[in-house]
Amino acid sequence: MEPFSQEPVTLIEEVFPQDTNSYGTLFGGKLMSMMDKAAGIVASKFAHREFVTVSIDTMEFKSPARQGDLIEVVGEVVFTSTHTACCKVIAYAMRKADWTRVEICSGFFFMVAIDNQMRPIPIPQYVPQNEQQEKIWKQAKAIREDLLKAKSY
Repeated sequence: MEPFSQEPVTLIEEVFPQDTNSYGTLFGGKLMSMMDKAAGIVASKFAHREFVTVSIDTMEFKSPARQGDLIEVVGEVVFTSTHTACCKVIAYAMRKADWTRVEICSGFFFMVAIDNQMRPIPIPQYVPQNEQQEKIWKQAKAIREDLLKAKSY
């Protein structure tokens, strides 16, 4: 079974007042929701399956986004196992004053393909095509192995 698409998915939203805290910066939970949505869409596009989030790992908030910024979220599948797609998602803030783009957050989202009974189902496998992809694949694999070890305790 071959992947249907290996193209990244990009979502863009504007930060509105209801999305911010008392400092005028974007709520972390709102950003995580946007990133989770991108992970689900890119996994579905990759495998033509429905997915649910099983874990989020290595979330790193680097810089705040402010009211009025545009948030660009880019997700791509970087690792697979039998039923799981790991998506690396990076979020950027774009300041409309000068259209600069700054990375504000990144993380690995592990998604499990499910059938209509909510049971895991097989997916196509991701194969890295270059050194950079191989490096990220190994990183995602190590994260997954650590998650499985922790689960067995």
